[in-house]
Amino acid sequence: MIVVAGEALIDLVPSPQSPLPPAPDGGAPVPDGPLPALLPRRGGGPYNTAVALGRLGSPTAFCSRISTDAFGEALLDGLRGDGVDTSLVQRGGEPTTLAVADISPDGSAGYGFYADGTADRLFTLPPELPATVRALSLGTCSLVLEPGATAYESLLRREARRGVFTALDPNIRPGLIPDPDAYRARFRSWLPDLALLKLSEEDALWLAGSGEEAGGAVGDGRDAVLVAAKGWLAEGPAAIVLTHGGDGLTELTPGGGELTVPGERVTVVDTIGAGDTVNAALLHRLGAHDALSRTAVAALGPEDWHDILRFAARAAAVTCSRAGAEPPFATEVVA
Repeated sequence: MIVVAGEALIDLVPSPQSPLPPAPDGGAPVPDGPLPALLPRRGGGPYNTAVALGRLGSPTAFCSRISTDAFGEALLDGLRGDGVDTSLVQRGGEPTTLAVADISPDGSAGYGFYADGTADRLFTLPPELPATVRALSLGTCSLVLEPGATAYESLLRREARRGVFTALDPNIRPGLIPDPDAYRARFRSWLPDLALLKLSEEDALWLAGSGEEAGGAVGDGRDAVLVAAKGWLAEGPAAIVLTHGGDGLTELTPGGGELTVPGERVTVVDTIGAGDTVNAALLHRLGAHDALSRTAVAALGPEDWHDILRFAARAAAVTCSRAGAEPPFATEVVA
C-alpha cells in the first residue's frame, strides 16, 4: 500500500465567463456586470495524488485531518469513490481550507489560500503506519502550515528510518511561506530522509534561491536547476525527477544518471493537478517495476526510467486536457 499524507481542500475555480452584456447604446460591451461563478472542486496536492493513485489501481490510503463540514464530507466521498482507504484520516470541526484559483490564458493556475483555523493544519502524528505500507508520499501546504507541518515532518522522518520508501513534492506556494530562507533550510534537512524528490523547474529555482519569484536573476534557467538538483541529490535522495511543464521530465540519480523524456502534446484546458498526477504516476510505475526501495531504484536502468517517465508524462497530459484536478484512470494512460 502507498500512503499519501497531507492536506485536502476545496479549490474554487472560476467558471468560463459569459459574454459581456452590450452597452445600452448598442456599442462595445461594458465590463461591469456579474463576476464569474467560483465552482468548488475537490483538491489539495496530496489529496489529488491519492485520488490519482487510486484511479491508476495502486492500493492507496490517505493520511490527513479533514473537516466534518459539508466540504469535508465531499472530500471523503471523493476518496472512497476512487478506492482510497480513509482509515488514517483524522476529523475535526474546524472549516475546510479553501484555495481560490486564478487560471491564466495558458492554463496555468495560481492560488490564494484561506487556511487560518482550518481542520487540515491541526493534523497530529499518527501511530506507526501498518507493515503493509510500501511508500509514503508528502508535500505542498501540509509541510508549511503549523502546527500540522511539524507532525507531517515527524511522520516523514519516523517512517523513513523504518525503511519505508519516502517521496516528496514540495509544490511551493510562496504566499504561504513567511520566511523563505527558513523554509529552504528546512527543506534541506528533509533530504537525507527522502528516497524520491519530485519537483517542478520553477520550484527548484525558488528552493535554490534563484529565479524571479525568489528574487534571483531572471533567466537562471535549466542549468541552474540541474546544478541545484545535483547538489540535493548528494544529500540523500535515491532519485530526483524534475518536471518542465510541456517540455517533459528529467530523472537524476547518484553517479551521474540523467534521462529526459518529452512531454505529451495536448490541448491544455488547465494544469490543475498535473504535478500531483506525476507524483502518483511515478509511484505507481515504480511499484510496477518492483522499485519502491532505495536499492531497487539504484538498480533501475535507462530503459526502466524511460518507461516510468513516459508513463508519468502521458498521465499528466490527460489531466491537463480537462478542467480541474481530474487525473486519469489506468485505461486512459495508454502506451
